[in-house]
Amino acid sequence: MPSQAELITEIERLKAAKNAVILAHNYERPEIQDIADYLGDSLGLSRQAAATKADMIVFCGVHFMAETASIIAQDKTVLIPDENAGCSLAESITYDQLVAWKAEHPGATVVAYVNTSAAIKSECDYCVTSSNAVAVINAIPESEEILFLPDRFLGTYVEMITGRKLHIWPGACHVHEKIGDMNLADKQAEHPDAEVLIHPECGCSTACMMKQAFNGDCKEAHVQSTSGMLTHARESAADEFVVATETGILHRMRKENPGKTFYAANENSVCEYMKMTTLTNLRDALAHDQYEVRVDPEMAKAARRPIDRMLAIG
Repeated sequence: MPSQAELITEIERLKAAKNAVILAHNYERPEIQDIADYLGDSLGLSRQAAATKADMIVFCGVHFMAETASIIAQDKTVLIPDENAGCSLAESITYDQLVAWKAEHPGATVVAYVNTSAAIKSECDYCVTSSNAVAVINAIPESEEILFLPDRFLGTYVEMITGRKLHIWPGACHVHEKIGDMNLADKQAEHPDAEVLIHPECGCSTACMMKQAFNGDCKEAHVQSTSGMLTHARESAADEFVVATETGILHRMRKENPGKTFYAANENSVCEYMKMTTLTNLRDALAHDQYEVRVDPEMAKAARRPIDRMLAIG
């Protein structure tokens, strides 16, 4: 079996030979983050897929992310190292369920979190990520009825920030949903000087901490996207942080802020799908052009419209 150093050398050789770019999400394994050409959140990765001059995109993330890259870059070959890397949030709504929901609200504007399948995106008016959901909702005229899907916690957060009333689909990420009030309170007690960073996809802890933050009861709490967390950690004068999201982000935080300390709000907040990518199957993807993710051109055309609207807003 080749060593890690040998795998990295082979990946770099294959990447150059095939004019490939490696995109990786912030929740991937540390060694995958370190070898990526671009590391980011869903919005940043979408922008990079749209901008790349490479012939091949190897997407180290989950399936909907590779689909989004295929939608944006139809002229590129898009590979995912493990074809079983799914997403519980994306799977919480089906195409038929969305069509039926739209029929109950004729004329409503449909806003989908980017954590959805290409088929779902093709039936939507706007896509959003956690970093721009508020901006997108604010860009929609107040007279319009809005269906927001699939994440109920992000939807609730957006309602609180914008003051808009949304119809929210009852979906959730199984990892973020498990980060609970008691665990976060325990972590605050353990680290009283730490600032608390919370992803808006989180479960009951998010609702609890958002209320505290907005009421002024807990000024150390900051509800932010993954990219927002990274920026805050770099710019804050604090030395310690409790981070309520998938634990993969801690590697990047520690790497970018060597003088600061980061604690997971819940050490068990690990997405098994994000961890399916390894150096071995990344090498195999490049060596054998596996596994290709290709969105049908007609569906890609329909799905690109809400993505382009998202990218235009910011």
